[in-house]
Amino acid sequence: MTGGDSRTQDLNVYYNAGDIAWMITSTALVLLMIPGVGFFYSGLARRKSALSLIWLSLAATGLTCFQWFFWGYTLTFSHTAGKFIGDMENFGFRGVLGAPSVGSTKIPDLMFAVYQGMFAAITVALAIGAAAERGRMLPAMVFSFVWSTVVYDPIACWTWNGSGWVFKMGGLDFAGGTPVHISSGAAALAYSLMLGKRRGHGTHELNYRPHNVTHIVIGTVFLWVGWFGFNAGSALAANLRAVMATVVTNLAACVGGITWCVLDYRLERKWSTVGFCSGILAGLVAITPGSGFVPAWAAVIFGVVGAIACNYGTKLKFLLHIDDSLDIFAIHGIGGLVGDLLTGLFAADYIAHLDGFTEIDGGWINQHYIQLAYQLCDGVVGMAYSFVLSMVILFVINLIPGLKLRATEQEEIMGMDETEIGEFAYDYVELSRDVVNGVPDSTSTPHQAGLTTNGDLGEKPADPIAPAAPAA
Repeated sequence: MTGGDSRTQDLNVYYNAGDIAWMITSTALVLLMIPGVGFFYSGLARRKSALSLIWLSLAATGLTCFQWFFWGYTLTFSHTAGKFIGDMENFGFRGVLGAPSVGSTKIPDLMFAVYQGMFAAITVALAIGAAAERGRMLPAMVFSFVWSTVVYDPIACWTWNGSGWVFKMGGLDFAGGTPVHISSGAAALAYSLMLGKRRGHGTHELNYRPHNVTHIVIGTVFLWVGWFGFNAGSALAANLRAVMATVVTNLAACVGGITWCVLDYRLERKWSTVGFCSGILAGLVAITPGSGFVPAWAAVIFGVVGAIACNYGTKLKFLLHIDDSLDIFAIHGIGGLVGDLLTGLFAADYIAHLDGFTEIDGGWINQHYIQLAYQLCDGVVGMAYSFVLSMVILFVINLIPGLKLRATEQEEIMGMDETEIGEFAYDYVELSRDVVNGVPDSTSTPHQAGLTTNGDLGEKPADPIAPAAPAA
């Protein structure tokens, strides 16, 4: 089970040191993405709740990594898993050491376990951003633990475990189009629906403009850099397939950023920084499932189509009347589904075989036309499963005394930073200075600004032509 007795055998001889080094590096790169999510979300939110979103991202890492050690890994990647979920063979990492992993014989179980644990953590961090500005922290953490167990682990199992039904069907998902992006986007939509709209939503009281574009840029850079470990690391070895994944990941991000920026420019005649960053993320999300399957030229199509779909996807929340405050579903849900479908079109057998052993039938460019149906089935089932189960989990949690999902109206007015954390993203003196100068800050709390708390804070009206702030 462990691959041998480390007291009498050198288990390292079965693996390439370069592969292990690359996977350790990739693990660290994926971890870097999580504070990137926090900074991106923080910048999009209002100042009075900015720190809470960074806290949620970091807390999701701590909680989910423990869940992964406890039973998440075995429920997803046990060697004796079923079609939908694993068993408890590796509970508490029992027996997880030097045996070849489920993902690839090129790396041992222990390496694969810690790398995949980062995927679980960032998926929860992406989804939990839906609690922005009105969700309480404790229920969000309870949701994170339960959701990662009953939603993420099964979807990841059926997608990436050789025993899973999607894997056996022939679905192609290199780095997490369905398990990471579609599942988190659907969960965020469910969370936003269950929480309800923010106070003042749809009126002049709520300012849609991001409070700190610098945070958005910092978060984007962290995500962009970390995504190389996310996609290229999914080759699970230092090989030419990992190199190709690096190429298409970067190219899709660049093209996606330009595309979104141009789309916004046609409306405002402004070269939006937030738009460029949003397009980068849309391109990265779209290329994720196909990054180890498609040729370099296809990345341009992924970037353009992904950015266009996600850009227009930000309008869906108005049609659905759901306050998805950070547009998580638009970027991750829609972007992930687009990526799944484009993979069905452009997956190439010769790209997959760049690692020297993977063989696929390919997509439409290999005249394997049924692949698109496989991809559609994978994406739609994953989205439906995540949305429905998320709704059920949230409904039950909200019924438990002390775990009410939403903060009170008074707490929402004060801001999540003050009421839930007791710390702030910005210096108190800077907030006070605005008041002293006779310019109350639209995002300071009533207490900080010397205002009463029986009304709202006089948020600046939203620019009537400003696009909805998209999210990571």
